[in-house]
Amino acid sequence: MEQEMDGRIMASSAVMLALIPSVVLSGLSLLATGIWVTVDADPILHLLGPFSNHFLEFIHIGLFCIAMGATLLLLALLGSCGAHTESKCLLLTFFSIILVIFISEVAAGVVALVYSSDAEDIIRAWAIPALQNGYGTDPIVTGIWNTTMTEFKCCGFSNYTDFMGPELGEQNRTGLPSSCCSINMDPCSSIEAARLPVQGCFDPILKSLKEHTNIAGGVAAGVGLLEVAAMIIAMYLFSNLDGKAS
Repeated sequence: MEQEMDGRIMASSAVMLALIPSVVLSGLSLLATGIWVTVDADPILHLLGPFSNHFLEFIHIGLFCIAMGATLLLLALLGSCGAHTESKCLLLTFFSIILVIFISEVAAGVVALVYSSDAEDIIRAWAIPALQNGYGTDPIVTGIWNTTMTEFKCCGFSNYTDFMGPELGEQNRTGLPSSCCSINMDPCSSIEAARLPVQGCFDPILKSLKEHTNIAGGVAAGVGLLEVAAMIIAMYLFSNLDGKAS
C-alpha cells in the first residue's frame, strides 16, 4: 500500500514538474501580451483625451498582465522546488498564490468585458470633443491624430466634417489634414474631401481595441486552464504527502 502511494506521489510530482514549463510559457505569454497592450494603447489613450480616464482601467489590464506574468515566472520556480523536494509548505504556498492569481484574472476578465461592451458608446461620447479641443492646439494630440490617420488611412473620427467646426475651422485655414483626401493632397480642401470621402477613424480604432481584447482574453483563458491543472496537482500532492506522513 505504501509503495502504491509512493508511486502515485512520484507520478504526480512528475506531472507537476512537466507542467512547470507550461507555467513558464504562460508567464512569458502574459508578459508579452501585457507589454504589447500597454505600449500599443498609450498613443490611443492620449489620442482620445478625456475618454482615456474612463477607459484607463481596461488599458491597464496590460500592466496587470505584466505583473501576473512576472509572478507566474517566480511561481514556476516555487512549484518546481515544491514538487522536487515534496515540501508541503512550498506546495501549499504555490497553490494559494496561484488561486489568488486565478481569481484576480477572472475579476480582470469581467472588467475587460464590461468596458469592451461599452467601448463604442464611450468612444462616441468623448473622442470627438477630444479631437476638436486638442487638434491644432496640442502638438502631441495633433501628431498622434496625424499618425493615426496616416496608419489607418482615415480622416477625423467620423469623417472630414470633424475638422469643420468653428474652432477647428479657424485653426485649419490652410486646409484639412492630407489624409482626408483620397489622393493625399496637401493642403486638402473640403471640396476634394467631400468629392471622394475617406472613412472616419472610429471603426479602425474600435477594431484595434477589440483585437487587443480578444488576444488578451485568449491568452488569459489558456493560462487559466494551466493554472487550474497546476492547482489540482499541487493539492493532490499536498494531500497525499499528508497521508504519507501519517
